[in-house]
Amino acid sequence: MAGKKVVYQLVVRYFGNTGGANAFDGDLATNGCGKFADVNEAAVAALVELGVTHVWLTGALRQATLTDYSTAGLPADPPEVVKGRAGSCYAVRDYCDVCPDYAVDPAQRMAEFEALVGRLHVAGLKIILDLVPNHVSRNYSSANSACDFGAGDDQTRFFDPQNNFFYLANPPGQELTLPFPERWRPRGVAFTGSFAREDGGPGRVPRATGDNVAVPWPGQTSWYETVKLNYGWDFTRGTGSYAPRPRTWTMIDAVLAFWQAKGVDGFRCDFVHYVPAEAWAYLIGQARQRRPDAFFVGEAYFPNEWNDPVRSRTALIQAGFDAVYHATSYEELKNAYRGESLDAYDHEMLWGLADGDRVHLLEYLENHDERRIPSPIVSDGGPGDSGFGSADAGRQLAPLQFLSGPGPVLIFNGQEVGERGEGATGFKGDNGRTTIFDYWRMPQFSLWVNDHRYDGGGLDPAARSLRSFYRDLLALCADPCVAEGGYWGLRYANRPWSGPGCSDWLYAFARYAPGEGRALVVVANFRPDAPETGQLRLPPDFLQAAGLDAASAIPISLVLDATGKRADPVGRFTPQELELNGLQATVARQACNVYRIG
Repeated sequence: MAGKKVVYQLVVRYFGNTGGANAFDGDLATNGCGKFADVNEAAVAALVELGVTHVWLTGALRQATLTDYSTAGLPADPPEVVKGRAGSCYAVRDYCDVCPDYAVDPAQRMAEFEALVGRLHVAGLKIILDLVPNHVSRNYSSANSACDFGAGDDQTRFFDPQNNFFYLANPPGQELTLPFPERWRPRGVAFTGSFAREDGGPGRVPRATGDNVAVPWPGQTSWYETVKLNYGWDFTRGTGSYAPRPRTWTMIDAVLAFWQAKGVDGFRCDFVHYVPAEAWAYLIGQARQRRPDAFFVGEAYFPNEWNDPVRSRTALIQAGFDAVYHATSYEELKNAYRGESLDAYDHEMLWGLADGDRVHLLEYLENHDERRIPSPIVSDGGPGDSGFGSADAGRQLAPLQFLSGPGPVLIFNGQEVGERGEGATGFKGDNGRTTIFDYWRMPQFSLWVNDHRYDGGGLDPAARSLRSFYRDLLALCADPCVAEGGYWGLRYANRPWSGPGCSDWLYAFARYAPGEGRALVVVANFRPDAPETGQLRLPPDFLQAAGLDAASAIPISLVLDATGKRADPVGRFTPQELELNGLQATVARQACNVYRIG
């Protein structure tokens, strides 16, 4: 699929859930759960209308859970190794199965998943599935022998490149002791802190956790419900051994092949810097032999630890990733919104990127790990501790992120209608995020779902307007200046000392198709309490790069503001006027304007 990709993160567990009570620690019967079937033709049509190109079916794989499906041959997992009553979407219980929660008939869960893949493909949408490569549930097992990790491991050794896991074998006889989160005590669930599969007996040696904890007593904040997979990289020494090829590489390749055969078009890969780049080059190369257009998105954070096998975004791109999370831009933009200088954000967008990286950056304002945009602003702590305070902040900030480069953008289900992430859900607590651990309903989004008509019939005018804004913004992502063009920062030419009328509250950059005589200029107002007017100067070097320097009268129009799509002529200007006097830009509070130049 050519052009800029728009990835919609659709969490099956709550996307179509409209009847849940949202009770703390509510079970499936109380709080409800979305189904594959809920993503019906109306839902798919609404995604297409929004401007989506790729649908990331988050949490579709079978995860460890406290819900008992013994009638379908899937009993509940031990509570010691489950976070939340529903279970974490990232504690995969079987790589080659889908979650029975999401099926009308759990025994037919794979057929219902395949039917959803068919509906999305008929509409021209691509399907992305989670690949959680670094870790699996402690209670993992698979009926598919090609995906049954741990079978045949030598449990007498902590590290063996041909083992799937890391075993805490020295001293022998250690027993795994698991914590229990104080904030979450599920009703009717007995907890002992022990786990029979890792009690230290023969063939039951404790294993290292997914977050590199190599002791048999992980803490409450650890990813204690997971075990780390072994790709031939010894994280305790920071060394790798890849010849002969580690067995985990071949088994993960079998997982990718399994889902590709079912029509999956790509994979969002979790915490990819914990897996060696050599393994990624092999896995992505294998997947593209089966399907040349296989699309890979990597979640990664830099800088990272000394013992992580991947230390740079460029290494992941060279290994074959189409896109990597641009976490730095998100964090610096949030810092600027909380009142810090825009300089760090501007530096990242101008100078923080290696040549050729920009097309590989996935930009976002929300995902399941981050606070919802409307969650409260927190001035102390890091950017992850704060939201943006209002759904309308998206009108100011989403154009900056989504229009900054030709790489993909990510929109999280509910973002487009102002979902708030409020409420103590169970394991997740109340932290401004929509839970991936508990059964839950998105209250605001369910008004859009409107009895699975997906027409927004229950939304108030402000929420309907916000969704229309995102639709108009995503349509602008298809403009060649954005999907294919170059980036030009304009802050250097528009500081207060640059000339009369320049405002330090306005932040601007341009996107342009080189030499074609047209551009888009994006201008956001960072003044927190009022509209702002300033003279926006377009320097001659930019006009030359965009092919506008020879024009005698350059037409300019406003094509997007806080209300959405526009078609408002501003006037015609000579290059000299744009350099010396600039364009007078008036930007509403908590807003962004986009101008078409040429």
